[in-house]
Amino acid sequence: MTKLPPRSRKVRILATLGPASDTPDMIRALFVAGADAFRINMSHGAHEDHAARIAAIRALEKEFNRPTTILGDLQGPKLRVGTFEKGLAILEKGAAFVLDRDETPGDARRVNLPHPEIYAALVPETRLLLDDGKLVLRVKTVSDERIDTIVEVGGTLSNRKGVNVPDVVVPVPALTDKDRRDLSFAVEQGCDWIALSFVQRPEDLAEARKLMGGHGALMAKIEKPSAVQRLEEIIELADGVMVARGDLGVELPPQAVPPLQKQIVATARTLGRPVVVATQMLESMIKSPSPTRAEVSDVATAVYDGADAIMLSAETAAGDWPVEAVTMMDSIAHSVERDPGYLARLHFTETRPDPTTADALAEAASSIVSVMGASAITCFTSSGSTVRRVARERPSAPILALTPRSDTARKLGLTWGVHAVRTKDIGNFEEMIGKARRMALRHGMSEKGGKIVVLAGVPFGTPGSTNVLHVAAIRGDELKGRDESPSF
Repeated sequence: MTKLPPRSRKVRILATLGPASDTPDMIRALFVAGADAFRINMSHGAHEDHAARIAAIRALEKEFNRPTTILGDLQGPKLRVGTFEKGLAILEKGAAFVLDRDETPGDARRVNLPHPEIYAALVPETRLLLDDGKLVLRVKTVSDERIDTIVEVGGTLSNRKGVNVPDVVVPVPALTDKDRRDLSFAVEQGCDWIALSFVQRPEDLAEARKLMGGHGALMAKIEKPSAVQRLEEIIELADGVMVARGDLGVELPPQAVPPLQKQIVATARTLGRPVVVATQMLESMIKSPSPTRAEVSDVATAVYDGADAIMLSAETAAGDWPVEAVTMMDSIAHSVERDPGYLARLHFTETRPDPTTADALAEAASSIVSVMGASAITCFTSSGSTVRRVARERPSAPILALTPRSDTARKLGLTWGVHAVRTKDIGNFEEMIGKARRMALRHGMSEKGGKIVVLAGVPFGTPGSTNVLHVAAIRGDELKGRDESPSF
């Protein structure tokens, strides 16, 4: 078994797998370099390719005796124009352009748009964005069969380019047939998180939740302006949230995205949900071994804002420098977290506790760490709920999550400051304190003479019963003759 110490940084790193990173050796290299979780992008690749990657990730658990975290990212509904007679057309600014139901190949005057939902949702003066926002059309009239527009921003439009509709809610289902097949596959493969793309309203989460059947956790990707309008409702119904800045930046002016990012991160933290900041974080490292200073600053901003995780997309999936991208992101995060002002900046976001015992104890644990200089907060958990409440407080000490459940340990891989360990359950108070001490020593969370804060629920093994807080001192001899960590 290979020894790998717990990460010393609090923010987690989520790395996307793809052609540049689909071998077991490369996946292992990304993990050792600092990747805490892996994203399987269902938009690309066959199920057998994804299954091989998932198997390679799970193999790391046996080698390192540490839970691994897998996020299956669904493609979501893709709206696209049809084809052109010559493969492309040049749309001139100020020209009239029609989108219609006619499947005949288009030209510079018209093209097919095979999505009746768009016709039903549009009203005059709304916008259509084509090819990731490179072209902009303004709607003049709309019927069931055609949309008459004026080209506001022209350019070249080629076959099957994407269509974004930023100004209205388009009544398309959140899950396509492909998504349902991919979700079923992800559940069968034991993915820990399912990311739902293009969420527009809270109701969009319902079908995915039902199809998951209680397996895994559901992450809502915020990439539509309509989702921002109902942000709190969506986050409350999800288990986590992703700031998907790519499509968000297509449908909104670029300058609107940074304040929205901060709003989404702050709202998710306030509601106690893990939040991932994604897209183009180290984009230049797709081709370059080093990032731009602006990209470094972008990553640092997400860490200062208190995001639970920061994500690499094409940098690790298709880039020339995947390991270097993870190493750089790890280095940036360490640099920020060593800043003496880091914790103060984190607490610009106020996270008021709910009037529950668990929240009161989570806030108290963070306060005790600050006052006494305790080296770790050790949480015994079944569902992971207590750990998430403690992480919400962004304490200065790391959080050691002890759980008998593999699925809980894996899901916590996207939670700020948490090192999760699967271990045998406990039966009484003395056993709890003894195990907390031993695990803190075993995993380098404390040393002789140190203090740890212990959180648990009595009766033991009952989800949602956190009602015990205890401060324990480490003698230093707790590990003599003991070996109690179950292997994966």
